[in-house]
Amino acid sequence: MKKVIALSVFIFILSCATNPFTGKKTLALIPNSQLFPTAFAQYDQFLTENKVETGTTRANMIKRVGERIAVAAERWLDANGKQGYLKDYKWEYNLVNDPTINAWCMPGGKIVFYTGILDVAQNETAVAAIMGHEVAHALANHGQQRMSAGMMQQLGAVGGNVLIKDDKTRNAFNQYYGVGSTVLGILPFSRKHENESDKIGVYLMAIAGYNPDEAAELWKRMGAKSSGQAPPEFLSTHPSNETRIKNLQAEASLAKAEARKFGVTNFRPIKNF
Repeated sequence: MKKVIALSVFIFILSCATNPFTGKKTLALIPNSQLFPTAFAQYDQFLTENKVETGTTRANMIKRVGERIAVAAERWLDANGKQGYLKDYKWEYNLVNDPTINAWCMPGGKIVFYTGILDVAQNETAVAAIMGHEVAHALANHGQQRMSAGMMQQLGAVGGNVLIKDDKTRNAFNQYYGVGSTVLGILPFSRKHENESDKIGVYLMAIAGYNPDEAAELWKRMGAKSSGQAPPEFLSTHPSNETRIKNLQAEASLAKAEARKFGVTNFRPIKNF
């Protein structure tokens, strides 16, 4: 037991990175030098298998907003002593013709918006809120952290099975470990990432010249669009809509104050598509 614990602690200490936005240590069992090339290859494969919209007004908007958010991120990082942090990022922004209400960003900056989410966004400022959130996931290395947490969860399962000799006790451990480690570990970890990305995202959109008040309005529309009963927050990978709206409303004024440090005192008007 002592050896397993010592090994786990040793791995944890050697595999920590620092989140540039929070200053906190984060788990990084897989280095970006390995993770980014894999993510880039998967992204390219995804694009070949899906209908990418190019050259249209809305496809050009996705690229324009993405570029503005990326510039805002670099400005913030440079101003906070993180010059060169983005050197290995390869930003790319694509719109995929699909009714799914979703957008995502892979490690290293590869972003996809589905056309379905534009109906909920309704305007470019809301697109900036979504873009800021997704870019924040990449900047804070949340994908790397999720994979690392999954590996630690597996290590715990293996360690338990090695150490527990009694079959009955081992079976009980296997029955409860997966559920317990997910509900008490993986799911709160994921919700923390979503909250971090919401906060970072409104800062980025404000620095990019978009009104951060629209982020909460977006999530009001998201909530209205949701169908069916959502699971309790503690059983979900994401915070509830109510939690997000409350947090985003509180962060908007702080984001505006941060934007003023970069000379942004007025925001682009909000116009529906």
